[in-house]
Amino acid sequence: MQQGTSGSDEMKHAMMMGMDSMQKMPISGDTDKDFAMMMKMHHQQGVDMARIELAQGKSPVMKAMAKQIIAAQNKEIARFDQWLAKQK
Repeated sequence: MQQGTSGSDEMKHAMMMGMDSMQKMPISGDTDKDFAMMMKMHHQQGVDMARIELAQGKSPVMKAMAKQIIAAQNKEIARFDQWLAKQK
């Protein structure tokens, strides 16, 4: 196996799992709720990929960007969760 292939495979798997989850999500018919749910999944996918970069990446620039992505996306996920909790 080439160096870095494992991390790339993991990243592709994380991306595919996120896409699969979004495709399988039942649509509620409420555009706002569906947007929040899909974006939450999309952001989680970005966090998962960024964690793989932190664990296996080599570039200090990309690792720094991954840390920023994790922080920003987790904040947005929390905002979606707060909004969704009020919709129940």
